[in-house]
Amino acid sequence: MTATERRESYGERGLSPVDRFGVWLSSRAIERGVSLGSSSRVLDIGCGYDATLLRSLAGRIAAGTGVDLHVSKEAQAVPRLDFIESSIEEALPTIRDESVDVVFAISVLEHLADPEEALLHAHRVLAADGTLVLNVPTWRGKRFLELSAFRLGLSPAVEMDDHKMYYDKRDLWPLLVRAGFRPRGIKLRYHKFGLNLFAVARKLPPA
Repeated sequence: MTATERRESYGERGLSPVDRFGVWLSSRAIERGVSLGSSSRVLDIGCGYDATLLRSLAGRIAAGTGVDLHVSKEAQAVPRLDFIESSIEEALPTIRDESVDVVFAISVLEHLADPEEALLHAHRVLAADGTLVLNVPTWRGKRFLELSAFRLGLSPAVEMDDHKMYYDKRDLWPLLVRAGFRPRGIKLRYHKFGLNLFAVARKLPPA
């Protein structure tokens, strides 16, 4: 393990008020942008220590799988949920082709050294007409996030130090296309006052 590799899941030491507010805003965007049903199979990469999103969805979906380095015992006890305690890079290749209907990657892509590889796997594991849901910080958000973490101490500095990229539409769109998502299935919009970019990409059936 190198010095730059993560050793903890997001939220393993608790969440700051700024982080909790950001999670709430993301959950609102997900509710508006994603349709889930009782037969939905969900994969949440970078689910966080408490698997907050998956736990909130557990009663509405058929099954959910979360991926992160460590997951709380409380999350692991929730019915219909299972977890892979591993790095995202190691876990994704083990997930079967076309085995899930929705992939969540909420505030995850910016932490990955090879985001394109993760998106290729996301496309691979999605069933036909499945949906990838992404949230990433923008270049405009970089200044606010670093001020909050490094100057004001309102959010964990370790999370900002782990960022490897920030994204605007022109950065994220070509990555999604190269991963196999077709342009007419991609929707991008800024939210959280322009500090984040929210994306919904459908895996369209073959033409």
